[in-house]
Amino acid sequence: MNRFIVVGAGPAGLSLALQLARAGQAVTLIEAAEGHQFSRAFRGDALMPCGLEALARMGLWPLLEALPHRPLEGWSVWVERRRLFAVPEPMGSLQPCRLVPQADLLEALLQEAIRHPSLCWMPSTRVRGLAREDHPHGLGRVRGVDLGDGRTLEADLVVACDGRQSQLRQRAGLPMTCSGQGLELLWFTLPATAGIGPEQPDPAVPGFMTLLAGGAIGSACRGARGELQLAWLLHQGDTSLRRSHTEWAERLAQLAPEPLAQRLRQGTDQLSEPMRVSVQVGLAPRWCCPGLLLLGDAAHPMSPVRAQGINMALRDSLVAAGELLAASGPAELDAAAGRVQRKRLPEIQRMQALQSAEARQGALLGRTALLRSAAAGMAPLAGPLAQALWTRRQRPLREGLAGAI
Repeated sequence: MNRFIVVGAGPAGLSLALQLARAGQAVTLIEAAEGHQFSRAFRGDALMPCGLEALARMGLWPLLEALPHRPLEGWSVWVERRRLFAVPEPMGSLQPCRLVPQADLLEALLQEAIRHPSLCWMPSTRVRGLAREDHPHGLGRVRGVDLGDGRTLEADLVVACDGRQSQLRQRAGLPMTCSGQGLELLWFTLPATAGIGPEQPDPAVPGFMTLLAGGAIGSACRGARGELQLAWLLHQGDTSLRRSHTEWAERLAQLAPEPLAQRLRQGTDQLSEPMRVSVQVGLAPRWCCPGLLLLGDAAHPMSPVRAQGINMALRDSLVAAGELLAASGPAELDAAAGRVQRKRLPEIQRMQALQSAEARQGALLGRTALLRSAAAGMAPLAGPLAQALWTRRQRPLREGLAGAI
């Protein structure tokens, strides 16, 4: 019988399975997607210092260094196409934020994990539900998973890392408390500019740019390979999404300072089709029940603000591995699962509160014409104050809470 079954080969699931297998534990890693599809379009590529710390503590720094990556240059906020403030990396941290293609990171984690004979890798495998022990007074302890092909796999503990819409969380009857209204955004990409390599600075895209103009909110950033990644935040109930490439390029250009606006207009024909992404932030009051533990987005779907999803998932898996490897029988594993939630919950709650505060302030500024006009017109005076307030909020979002891992 498996000691562990991990469902979901995202950042939390893969890094946890790797740590367990490296310790010689019998672990089965199950992924439903065909061919595991690490290359899906919308994956956060930003590793904050807190995520880098987690990978280093896992002993995976050499693996990270071997992947395509580049440091982020800095952060800036633009209001009505005028720069309000700009902050260079690393903002006082030991490491700058690094941009790493998440698909490459996941593939590298997988290849490292399957080197260990105690890991069984099951891609393209659907989990139908949870298998439970018989109990005369209701639901018994989770003893494994039922697969789509009718088989049942048993384990001492099932770890659900199957994302924000976690089917295992729902099957276990563990509720999710949603925070505020969900976000919807459109995601675009533009190929890397000829003659500017990923390691070279691009004067038109100086780091991560938050763009607020005319009541619209967007962002722009170069990815790890130099491609331009663009986001457009949708208003609630916005249905006017059918636009041509030229129209979308122009709408995005109207948010941007002139060098970036010119780049967008010149690259109209290369702009990708918009991909609609819906995000609902939430927190499961209970991350575990006997025989089951939730991690990553399955336990706490994060906002896209500051790429906390991947960073918190890596920190979850580091803490979980430490607790689970110290436990012996099923009862001790259940107690360890409870400790994982208690250790991780304060940081998750703090990060979600900071993300929410940043989103609220951005929305207020982005959609209030008077505030935008004042901020843009008084940028030399308002910018330093706005920068000081923004920078103070960034430290925990970048570095996590002290002692959390």
